[in-house]
Amino acid sequence: MSKVYLSYNNIVSSFGFDSEIAVQNIRNEVSGIRLINDHQLLPEPFYASMVDYEKLQNEFEALYPKGNYTRLEKMMLVSLQKVIKASQINLTDRVGLIISTTKGNIDVLEDNSPFPKKRAYLSEMGSVIKVFLGFKTEPIVLSNACVSGVLAVAVAKRFIEQGRFDHVFVVSGDLLTKFVLSGFNSFQALSKEPCRPFCKTRSGINIGEVAASILVTINENYLTEEAVTVLGEASCNDANHISGPSRTGEGLFRSVRSALIQARLKADQINYISAHGTATSFNDEMEAIAFNRLGMTKIPINSLKGYLGHSLGASGLLETIVGMHSLHQNTLFASKGFQELGVSKPINVIEKTTKKQLDIFLKTASGFGGCNTAIVLKKTKQKIKKPGTVPNY
Repeated sequence: MSKVYLSYNNIVSSFGFDSEIAVQNIRNEVSGIRLINDHQLLPEPFYASMVDYEKLQNEFEALYPKGNYTRLEKMMLVSLQKVIKASQINLTDRVGLIISTTKGNIDVLEDNSPFPKKRAYLSEMGSVIKVFLGFKTEPIVLSNACVSGVLAVAVAKRFIEQGRFDHVFVVSGDLLTKFVLSGFNSFQALSKEPCRPFCKTRSGINIGEVAASILVTINENYLTEEAVTVLGEASCNDANHISGPSRTGEGLFRSVRSALIQARLKADQINYISAHGTATSFNDEMEAIAFNRLGMTKIPINSLKGYLGHSLGASGLLETIVGMHSLHQNTLFASKGFQELGVSKPINVIEKTTKKQLDIFLKTASGFGGCNTAIVLKKTKQKIKKPGTVPNY
């Protein structure tokens, strides 16, 4: 079976509008989380990462000065357009589009929104992105809680392996909104300080606002320096609770085990783990139990939530992209905010950004409803890309 690769990528975040600036800040252990005091979002001040709207507007107007688009659509279009343009791939019927999100345009349901309520339908957002960028194929909108970003990569891989597409562009995004904040606040899951995944003093999550995009391809001529090969992927639902993860880590355990079997690897061949690591009491404990059961307690592990918060359906793709750059730079990025181990099973949390020869990493994600996804990725040597034609937007 032909190999499937992850290649051109982009991150729109509180750090800026490309992957490199996000990775540079993470490598320097700089957080994009800040204290926000906006009573329209939440009555009391809260910590989160948020995209600069004025800068986003300028970026979008440089791309397309006219039209009525939501904040999330602008974030996704800016991100995805950069990836399409860089790859120079024509958008034929052999090119797919997958959009992953948890809440989509949920902000249009607020009373002061200038958009019609139907814009909240995920299919509407998919149609907007398809038409704007000129895709010939129908978009696939994937919304499966916080595993959506990683699952979208796995689904793209499967479509390519089945021969449906040669390339698939994946774009993920979620917003910082009143609805999302109030929901997590009702769970008493919001931290009143910058989050500390896996730490003894962790007290909950910070919400992040991100859009991320990537090219999934079968063609070796479209590989960037940080490109990786998808060795294996798997998903499993632990069927435990609508919001609480399995106390035994069963769903995550089975997902990782199946991904390793598909990749034909043993646990000790993984160089590092990019965990979900939300900094909630139950999630971090569940992950530690699952990794312990898998025999992965000594493998270096981090959570990137301390840099850009929990960006819901975009978090998995964001963290996959950062992991690709981590492999390319042979650098283990510190798990921001971690001070002292606060889970019942031993795990090897990365406390300081460190240079190390890297080849293979594991990305995991877990979400409400008991969903779990794992994907195994390997560093890929770059080949010279054939010139393509920039699509007509």
